[in-house]
Amino acid sequence: MNAVVLAILVMVVLSLSRISVVFALIVAALVGGLYSGMPLAEILEAFDAGLGNGATVALAYAVLGAFAVALSRSGITEKLSAKAIAGLKLDAGIPNRCLIIFTLLGILLAFGISSQNLIPVHIAFIPVLVPPLLKLMNHLRLDRRAVACVLTFSVTATYMLLPVGFGAIFLNDLLLGNINDAGLNVTANMVPKAMLIPIAGMTLGLVFAVLISYRRPRDYEDRFLAHGDETPAQAARQLKPWQIVILTLALVGTVVVQLFSNSMVLGGLFGFGVLSLSGVFHWQEQDTIFTEGMRLMAQVGFIMISAAGFAGVMQTTGEVEALVTSSAQVIGDSRGLAALIMLLVGLFITMGIGSSFSTIPIIASLYVPLAISFGFSPMAIIALVGTAAALGDAGSPASDSTLGPTAGLNADGQHDHIWDSVVPTFLHYNIPLIVFGWIAAMSL
Repeated sequence: MNAVVLAILVMVVLSLSRISVVFALIVAALVGGLYSGMPLAEILEAFDAGLGNGATVALAYAVLGAFAVALSRSGITEKLSAKAIAGLKLDAGIPNRCLIIFTLLGILLAFGISSQNLIPVHIAFIPVLVPPLLKLMNHLRLDRRAVACVLTFSVTATYMLLPVGFGAIFLNDLLLGNINDAGLNVTANMVPKAMLIPIAGMTLGLVFAVLISYRRPRDYEDRFLAHGDETPAQAARQLKPWQIVILTLALVGTVVVQLFSNSMVLGGLFGFGVLSLSGVFHWQEQDTIFTEGMRLMAQVGFIMISAAGFAGVMQTTGEVEALVTSSAQVIGDSRGLAALIMLLVGLFITMGIGSSFSTIPIIASLYVPLAISFGFSPMAIIALVGTAAALGDAGSPASDSTLGPTAGLNADGQHDHIWDSVVPTFLHYNIPLIVFGWIAAMSL
């Protein structure tokens, strides 16, 4: 068995067994490294070298978590939720519950799509926007797994199809650039067209998740995100109009600072600093609130850091290229089998590395010559490489496309990363991506 495949299987089995994802990633890295023949010292060195790649994002999430808790502590989220619940009469069992749910999901979908191009903050909006909505979701009895599917779709399907913002990086700079470097001559207008069929599969998965899989009501408890000298409900009653203006400034300023500095850390610090000076909570509570926010995002941060170390070990083993080579040997002359195996191998590679953006240069250099030898058209090769690279993003425990939704939905400790984010997105997106990616490869 290939070391990368073995490591991914170990990680998945341990994660599904409700063992900490951080522990699963470390054990899987050790197993994969040792199986590949690497000495223990070299495995630890590669793991340590990779850790730094996840540290920046982990710190950013910790700061954004502090900002989210500060917003909750100010009472503004409680005030807005209470008004929404009362105005919509959610506690009275109104008949238009489904309409409200679809409207809320549509708003989250729009935010996610905009986060990739119009306001390119990627997943940074989730830990700020979603926690204040949890109480509203609770009273709607909305299954958070459906929300996780909507958020993951919005941040992955967008960059896979629209060549603007992060999509310009994925489709033009990475996918188009690496495919041409590997020996093809494709143009920019061909790339989105080739990805239409795989995205259609993801869209069907989204519809199935929202309308069938997770349409039934699910009960959650109302829990406060922050603790202090007064409850958020008490703080909400004391909010002054000028403080609400300051809170709005903090929210807008967080986005603006991030866009101009290209740093989620600075954006979160700006928002937290503005809230601290606004007087919406006592000055002496700052340290407690900031620590609570970092604790809120601790799981996500450590998973990101560990995933970067895991990816470092997998790349150092040299087994990724061996996996593609060994797979090619069992294909024979079947184009259909070749397309299926390339997609499955891409799934394993991307789930290990945790990012489709980082995977494309590896996959393109290996897949393009192989696909040309089987007679696939340029459009089919684009669909194969693009789908194979994106597969792991939609259902990997280590992907920011699943960690982002967990960061927001688990703010009150009622959303499990593996069973409520990873498994739903894997089932509803990875399976359709494989099926429709194969159809695209065989029909284009």
